[in-house]
Amino acid sequence: MKTLVIVPAYNEQESIISTIEELLREAPDFDYLIVNDGSSDRTRAICVERGYSMLDLPCNIGLTGGFQAGMKYAFRHGYDTAIQFDADGQHRPEYIGSMVKAMVECDADIVIGSRFVSEKKSHSPRMIGSRLICGMVRLTTGKVLTDPTSGMRLFNRKMIEAFASKNDFGPEPDSIAYLMHHGAKVVEVQVEMRERRAGESYLNFARSIEYMLRTCVSILFVQWFR
Repeated sequence: MKTLVIVPAYNEQESIISTIEELLREAPDFDYLIVNDGSSDRTRAICVERGYSMLDLPCNIGLTGGFQAGMKYAFRHGYDTAIQFDADGQHRPEYIGSMVKAMVECDADIVIGSRFVSEKKSHSPRMIGSRLICGMVRLTTGKVLTDPTSGMRLFNRKMIEAFASKNDFGPEPDSIAYLMHHGAKVVEVQVEMRERRAGESYLNFARSIEYMLRTCVSILFVQWFR
């Protein structure tokens, strides 16, 4: 099975080397593609200097656009599966193989690397938001997800085509809920994640609340009118 690891990167100069070198060391059997989303720091220069496989976008178009560019590449180059993989060091490449194995064994369309298949969630504000999104997914699909906000997601060929062809499909829980509602089989595999190695997440407390509310509204209402 031919798998592409899609690594969207925006201003990740401090973590891109360690992320890719670990990926090459721990998951050498999988191809990868860095999608440089118009970074204003040295992310692009580092990738060029080190000869990393890179799709270089001329301007910043955001996570959705960058991810879709990677999915278009995967579709056009005949990949069977593609996995979304963060450039900031949070995701661990040693789990990619087990996610691919789960996809084959379960005949799944999407495999999510979940932190909470066998571990309990904390009671932090972010995890309260995660529980709320879980509830919205269950309400609209009848299915249970333990970690809907995990960004470590593996997609089969059918899902690659869906993301490559629909401009309003982002790598977010509302899109996953929509696909589940329309028959996509989703399974979860227990993984461990780290805190980001460098830089700062755009999701501060206020933005986290906004993100959770926007996602819940989209799952409940917007997805039904696609």
